[in-house]
Amino acid sequence: MSDSTSAAQPTAASAEPKSGRRFDGQVAVITGASRGIGLGIAHRLQAEGATVILTARKPEALGEAVAEFPEGTAIGIAGKADDPAHRAEVFDTIAEKFGRLDVLVANAGINPVYGPLVDMELDAARKIFDVNVLGTLAWVQDAVRHQGLNFRENRGRVVAISSVAGQVPSEGIGFYGISKAAVSHLTKTLAVELGPDIRVNAVAPAVVKTKFATALYEGREEEVASAYPVKRLGTPEDIAGAVAYLASEDADWITAQVLTADGGVVTAGGSA
Repeated sequence: MSDSTSAAQPTAASAEPKSGRRFDGQVAVITGASRGIGLGIAHRLQAEGATVILTARKPEALGEAVAEFPEGTAIGIAGKADDPAHRAEVFDTIAEKFGRLDVLVANAGINPVYGPLVDMELDAARKIFDVNVLGTLAWVQDAVRHQGLNFRENRGRVVAISSVAGQVPSEGIGFYGISKAAVSHLTKTLAVELGPDIRVNAVAPAVVKTKFATALYEGREEEVASAYPVKRLGTPEDIAGAVAYLASEDADWITAQVLTADGGVVTAGGSA
């Protein structure tokens, strides 16, 4: 008599984890990657086998970032994330050199102001929305439309960087949070529209120790971290691990999700 439970047990092949160099032979572009979270993501994807294309505004900083990688594994292309000509240069270069794109990480974002919404200059709000929201959409549009990238054919993956500031109001960075709430919804909408060929997900960090977030913790890191159940702030490596997972085959059945990477602070009643 056969064991009735045996059919429910995974086979050796199906139980084998997908791990190691999950991006061998793949090409990934990471925007806003000269430092901080973007650079951390680029290092993680390259360490797992990808050739990485880094973009950022400042050529000098971008050159220094690219120099951190093994020769031939990273390319830097400087330009503004919301500039159509820059995006065209990036994708044309990838198409010419590699003929494929597998992963797009839309990390570039800005927050040039700090303070209450009622005091905010509307031009600053428009700029934040242009870069953080419309910029993210434009990178995805251009990747999908470009005939030389084969993004659909390669079952491309998009990972956007949102923020917990888009989930709960966060003092001083209100419109940044509004823009990131839009990025989260944009992620879900794109995932529905682009499936089954392309998966689209996002990661929503809380405070990560980068130059970008300095105003949120500098001089009071221990106090800020005390609100987090894990009792520390995030690192670029924390976010890079989440992005690598969502961009890999390990997450092949996951799309339209916003992974909150916040050390538990939102559940504990905190904010960014």
